[in-house]
Amino acid sequence: MKGGDILADSGYIQVHAYTSYAQIPLRDVAVSVTDASGGAIALRLTNRNGLLDAPIEIAAPNVTSGQSPNTGIIPFAVVNLYARLNGYEAIEIENLQIFPGTTTVQNLEMIPLSELPQSFNKLEVFPTPSQNL
Repeated sequence: MKGGDILADSGYIQVHAYTSYAQIPLRDVAVSVTDASGGAIALRLTNRNGLLDAPIEIAAPNVTSGQSPNTGIIPFAVVNLYARLNGYEAIEIENLQIFPGTTTVQNLEMIPLSELPQSFNKLEVFPTPSQNL
């Protein structure tokens, strides 16, 4: 812990990008992560297994900061994740929650645009509701 810093711990994001119900991995999916204000945190590409080579580290609140009631501190970091691959529908995940000391695995089911020709420039948005903690 860094001198009582509220964001003294880290959580991680790993993605699994695939297409179809058979979960065929997708290579070179551009994954970007931003903070709540839109500031860039990371930009990575998936490998041939549809995974990031290493999880993305995210600053998260100290694990003890959210253990007491009425502190006003949420016990997780909130980020947005965007995924794009040419020929597939883009994905945006809003308010993704990252807890300290854990790895969040985000599945990205990418839909080929050939299956949705009317949605060539469509962005699929998945809002994440807040935890009731």
